[in-house]
Amino acid sequence: MHASRNLAYAGLLLGMAMAQLDGLVLTAALPSIGADLHARTGLVAVTAAGLLTLTVATPLHGRLGDLYGRRVAFTGSVLVFAAASAWCAAAPDLGSLIAARALQGLGGSGLIVTAMSALGELFDRGELLRRQGRQTAVFAAATLGGPPLGGLLAAGPGWRWVFLVNLPLSVAALVLGWHGLPAKPRQGKEQFDVLGGVLLTVAGAAVGALGTFDALATSPLWTPVLLGTTVVAGFLFVRRQRRTPSPLISPKVFADPVLKRAVVVNGLAGAALYGTFTYVALVAASGAGAAGTGLLLVAMTAGQLVLSASFAALARRHPEMTAWGRSGCLLGTAGLAAIAVAAASDGAPWLLAPGLFAIGAAFAVCTSAYTVLGQTRADRALLGVTLGSLTFARQAGGLAGAAVFGWLALVTTGGLAAPGLAVVFSAAAVTMLVAWLTSPVVTSADAVSSSS
Repeated sequence: MHASRNLAYAGLLLGMAMAQLDGLVLTAALPSIGADLHARTGLVAVTAAGLLTLTVATPLHGRLGDLYGRRVAFTGSVLVFAAASAWCAAAPDLGSLIAARALQGLGGSGLIVTAMSALGELFDRGELLRRQGRQTAVFAAATLGGPPLGGLLAAGPGWRWVFLVNLPLSVAALVLGWHGLPAKPRQGKEQFDVLGGVLLTVAGAAVGALGTFDALATSPLWTPVLLGTTVVAGFLFVRRQRRTPSPLISPKVFADPVLKRAVVVNGLAGAALYGTFTYVALVAASGAGAAGTGLLLVAMTAGQLVLSASFAALARRHPEMTAWGRSGCLLGTAGLAAIAVAAASDGAPWLLAPGLFAIGAAFAVCTSAYTVLGQTRADRALLGVTLGSLTFARQAGGLAGAAVFGWLALVTTGGLAAPGLAVVFSAAAVTMLVAWLTSPVVTSADAVSSSS
């Protein structure tokens, strides 16, 4: 049993690493793709298509894993991801590449959610925390090595190899996962909620489009149309989940006040941290120029790595995940506030560097703490739904935050010069503070309060 769990862990870790590497490697290869496919415009859609489907499909994969087992869900995700990678590598034009990237995001979403859910089934809290260091090392390698690898592949054998390298990795993940993950015999007569999936896809796609495409987020026509679509589809989805006997996102998840607050905090933290990634480089460039921007951004990566490693070591002695989550929210608030002041001061590096370190640290702590909280607190029958809800809240929050913060800067200052960037990060700091006020505090085994 121990050997099979180690096999499963290796396969799951490889799957998560592939999903994370995918976007990082691709970004560095975009100029080569544009030149080869003669695409002067539309390259943003290559990354946006994958991000959009990755976000929208997250709760769907969680529910599929709960119904049919992690082995089936993981195997299906790997096969979809591999097939989409092969399609991307063979794409003859930009339109075909965008469609293939959308399919690849669908598979990547399953790799992430199924892995997190399966780890919660395979290991107890102590073992999850012990193995956190290995996950940190893999993600650090992906984060630091992804862009250079993409550049090397694009400059060497060509950009199509950015996708072809996924094929042997997918085979390895498939073999490890199939032999290591336990099969789940089908129990009961619950069915996948297809109508709920359609409604969630429509609502998520509308939010994602607003957060991904600036032209849509600032259009006097499409902005209200997409907002209206989000509200109507979201309302119908919630109504459907309350009435169907087999919901995609079970109301039982939100019956636990700790998990309910954790989902809300994940959404707010996603908006504040994910939603400002687009604007971080603009602030850094204003203070350090093109040459120093990369060095300043290293501070954010350093914060993520240092706190990830510290969390893996210290959380075994201090295992209260809600306390770690609240600390992450405070770190994020301080970091975003510092960047807001730096933006107003023409990107002062002495403020910007510690601010970037703090938001990188906040991202690492919040993600780790609330993932472990979901893995260890959720009902075993709803583990995939719970982890899918937490992940979807974080990703959808990031897309919505990018759109809302950009809109605020446009309305209040007319653009993304220094005053506009100060507005973006001030709004994000307030959002992160609200996340801290909302975050759960476990005062006993059954009692939950908040700081608000």
